[in-house]
Amino acid sequence: MASKPGAGARNDVRGGGRYLSLGQAERAEMLAAVKAESIDELFDPIPQAARFSGDLELQPQMAEQELLAHLQELSARNAPEQRTLAFLGAGCNPHYVPAHVDALIQRQEFLTAYTPYQAEVGQGTLQAIFEFQSLVCMLTGMDVCNASVYDGASSVAEAVLMARRLARRAGKVLYSGGLHPNYLEVTRTYATYLDIEFEEMPVGEDGRTVIPDIGDDVIAVVLQQPSFFGVVEDLRAAGARIGESRAKFIVATAEPLALALTTTPGESGADIVVGELQSFGNGMNYGGPLVGFMACRDRDKRNLPGRLAGETVDADGKRGFVLTLSTREQHIRRAKATSNICTNEALCALAACIHMCSLGRHGLADLARHNLAKASYARDALVAAGATLTYTAPMFNEFVVDVGTDAALVVAACAERGLVPGVALGRFDPKRATQLLVCATEVHSRAQIDELAAAVREVTT
Repeated sequence: MASKPGAGARNDVRGGGRYLSLGQAERAEMLAAVKAESIDELFDPIPQAARFSGDLELQPQMAEQELLAHLQELSARNAPEQRTLAFLGAGCNPHYVPAHVDALIQRQEFLTAYTPYQAEVGQGTLQAIFEFQSLVCMLTGMDVCNASVYDGASSVAEAVLMARRLARRAGKVLYSGGLHPNYLEVTRTYATYLDIEFEEMPVGEDGRTVIPDIGDDVIAVVLQQPSFFGVVEDLRAAGARIGESRAKFIVATAEPLALALTTTPGESGADIVVGELQSFGNGMNYGGPLVGFMACRDRDKRNLPGRLAGETVDADGKRGFVLTLSTREQHIRRAKATSNICTNEALCALAACIHMCSLGRHGLADLARHNLAKASYARDALVAAGATLTYTAPMFNEFVVDVGTDAALVVAACAERGLVPGVALGRFDPKRATQLLVCATEVHSRAQIDELAAAVREVTT
């Protein structure tokens, strides 16, 4: 498990080497503190079958100039975004980020990548969090929003754990077959050692979730809006059916822009609304960092993980902001915390806040209509090119088509032409090997969509 340092390494002195901060003296000091004879002894609990044997084939250390040249050579192997036409979505969607968003978040008052501690010292930071919470509540139709969670996947997991706390009993969680597979995987991982049973609700022929009778053993029902397949669920009908039971109605979204046109989850009877806000002010960034959110009804706010910023007045009657509820382990006794791993990705949340503020209520609706129009045009173009529409229910800016052959091969063939037509769904479910999930937003022109349809026609005929 050891690796041999390259020439010039100074492992035998304190702080020896720019990239190797620990020398032999520091290692010996730490081993003595934990009463271990060697580094290998630290790994005794790990089964031999799970260990890597031999030495890692690491290159020798490089000088800074050499290292920069090497990194530039590696980055040049990537396909530049500007020269690649991509229709990728599946939870991280392409949207235009206005220049003013980056300009504002890079101000020194805001430029931090992590949770601000002692937040009351920075009234501007607290106000930004307060505005973020307010905007999310308006978008979702809910009473209270936290600040915040890592991403859409962890927010779904936190919602299920919150439903379990509120139920105060073991039970079953029903989840839609249209829930993002990664969201489900993360949620199952969170709940591995809890008394929660997961059961899938099937997706009907039109693409919408078929909700069964809700038994008394069900503690939560999870729907995604729009679904992983781009289908717009009938939340009003779902809320009416779930509302007759004791189960908590959880709505997740990976594309919050759709909520500017659809009935809000709050109006539909949702108890907890969670999801991903990457669509606002945050680029795709190789799949992260992302920015999750979590909102609920006022009656349940004390079970909400994370923390809440509130508005108040000081001793002189001047407007101010404070943390009104902090259920993170840093703020209260760990045993009393609702979550030990939630955090506020402040910079990403601020970017989303700035973008939503600059769009405004009418701008959000206009942008949403633009997305719907582009996706509708792309859907019709692909059908005209020979693909088959998989679901008939309404969609927003994503949809599934059947290309009649292995979709992964179609993606590979199109990539050779400098175009990524979407996500091959066979990677999530072998039964969907011929299906392609396509995303079209405001960043795609009609000419580019025509190029997509022509490429798919060419590689499938």
